[in-house]
Amino acid sequence: MHFFVLMLALLGWMADAAPAAADVRAANPHPVANDAQPHEAEPQPHRGGQPNIDLILTLTGGLAAALVLGYITQQLQLSPIVGYLLAGIAVGPHTPGFEADLHLAEQMAEIGVILLMFGVGLHFHLKELLAVRSVAVPGALVQSITATVLGALAGRLFGWDWSISFVFGGAISVASTVVLVRVLSDNRALHTRVGHVAVGWLVVEDLLTVVALVLLPSLFGNDAQGGWGVAIALGLALVKMGTLVAVVFVVGGRLVPWLLDRVASTRSRELFTLTVLVIALGIAVGSATVFGVSMALGAFLAGMIVGRSEFSLRAASEALPMRDAFAVLFFVSVGMLLDPRQLLESPMVILCTLAIVLVAKPASAMLIVLLMRYPLKVALSVSIALAQIGEFSFILATLGKQLKIVPDVMADEVINTLVAAAIVSITLNPLLYRMVGPIDQWLLSWRKTPAQQPVAKPDQEEDSEESPRHRAIVVGYGPVGKTVTQLLLDNGITPTVIELNHETVRRIKTFDVAAIYGDASRPDVLVEAGIAEAENLILSSGTSQTDEEIIRRAKELNPKIRILARSQYVRELPKLRHAGAEEVFSGEGEVAMAMTMAILRRLGATPEQIDRERERVTSEFLK
Repeated sequence: MHFFVLMLALLGWMADAAPAAADVRAANPHPVANDAQPHEAEPQPHRGGQPNIDLILTLTGGLAAALVLGYITQQLQLSPIVGYLLAGIAVGPHTPGFEADLHLAEQMAEIGVILLMFGVGLHFHLKELLAVRSVAVPGALVQSITATVLGALAGRLFGWDWSISFVFGGAISVASTVVLVRVLSDNRALHTRVGHVAVGWLVVEDLLTVVALVLLPSLFGNDAQGGWGVAIALGLALVKMGTLVAVVFVVGGRLVPWLLDRVASTRSRELFTLTVLVIALGIAVGSATVFGVSMALGAFLAGMIVGRSEFSLRAASEALPMRDAFAVLFFVSVGMLLDPRQLLESPMVILCTLAIVLVAKPASAMLIVLLMRYPLKVALSVSIALAQIGEFSFILATLGKQLKIVPDVMADEVINTLVAAAIVSITLNPLLYRMVGPIDQWLLSWRKTPAQQPVAKPDQEEDSEESPRHRAIVVGYGPVGKTVTQLLLDNGITPTVIELNHETVRRIKTFDVAAIYGDASRPDVLVEAGIAEAENLILSSGTSQTDEEIIRRAKELNPKIRILARSQYVRELPKLRHAGAEEVFSGEGEVAMAMTMAILRRLGATPEQIDRERERVTSEFLK
């Protein structure tokens, strides 16, 4: 919460930083003659007053509308992105009622783009791409080129210039990472062959989009020239990008992990979160001001640097939740640009765009996957999962508008078309994906060829979730956690330890034990630890409030998991059991039991007396 306040203050300062001359002209629009005495300047209201009110109103109104419409679309089992875009339409200037400040919304959306690209870089794993490179690389290239060319040709049919048409084609060629991962996760396909191919495919698309973000300013910016000038500008852009990558990876590759290590040693969550934000925003702004490339590329590289360090998971789980809030504002700001009246004036533009997104793109993807000898169901699943557009489409279109590739007079029509196509394609995508199974079975039964019928069996086997890698998860590696971990290892159970002390994590890994540095109350950390496949979760730290949150998160992610928890005090037992723990062990209760047994033995009590007292202590302190 502290950092939302920090961001609000920063944005308020940005809003106040407009040239003061505008205020002077507004207060005294008539110039004063040289020989006349200037009027005494009237006291100005507090500079932070009204802009900050506008900022808070825009933030509150936009997020509130996104909350309501996002909740409704979620209940309808649609992507919440649809709700966020609709929220932007609702609070935009083209619909009646509350009107948010578009300029301020775009400023906040810029932070959302930076954090969004930082998250993409943070989760970018080269090994995942290499595993499916034979299909993902050529497939993404062919599909992107196909969609871009078709989009450009469609733009020419609409009467747009070639430059506008190619920006439009590039915008509809890339799918939404958020939507694809969500659809695959909801259908338990993220960790299957389908998921690996689709995610690898999308990684290549994202990289192509990042390259486009670099090349667009050189090809169409204010300094762009024709002929050799374009080639020179392109070469300079590549040199700048290469220099930036070298500086970020050589200097940042050493400095960033060292900085994160020093901050993590303070054990301060706030400082760690602030450090990650400064790295993301600092490298993004530095990339734009020093190297002249987009802030989106700088943020992507910053994410890759942090992602290569041992702090990547904690950065994702603690520093990036605010990314979601600003990313929501990005979609809201895009929705604010939609003018429903323009859609009624040019319905063929929308229909043609949807034909490319929903028919041409998936058809080309399906053909490529089939040519690579993948089963029909994999081809269907991958092609349908990619049949949508999302965040990168708007980032490209927005950059085109900023570079004047898309003139202001045309920008509304282009962005209106993209927003409408995004809403329709994102809404239909989960529904279409659920039809993959029935379509696959119908096609197989229709063909009825013996050579093709057996394809379904290995495909079904491939589409099952990966076999469990982690039988148990231990949270905390103090004396209790260390004892439990060793007990599990001695009995052939593979544990994964989650620990918030990075020095302890390094020490655990030297014993060839899987260990994760992060906060177990964060869903991303539990998922990385293998919560979906784990049979047991042992909470050894004894911090009741945190453990309650961990238990609830774990049960949400894996309702069948068995949870054993430790508490310091007897009064905490009911809370942990109510949260979902099957077994809870209290420090106070166990000490009371041990002392009672020791005293009874010293007094020479009979076995019957000992059993009776054990039952009494158990009923009073441990139930």
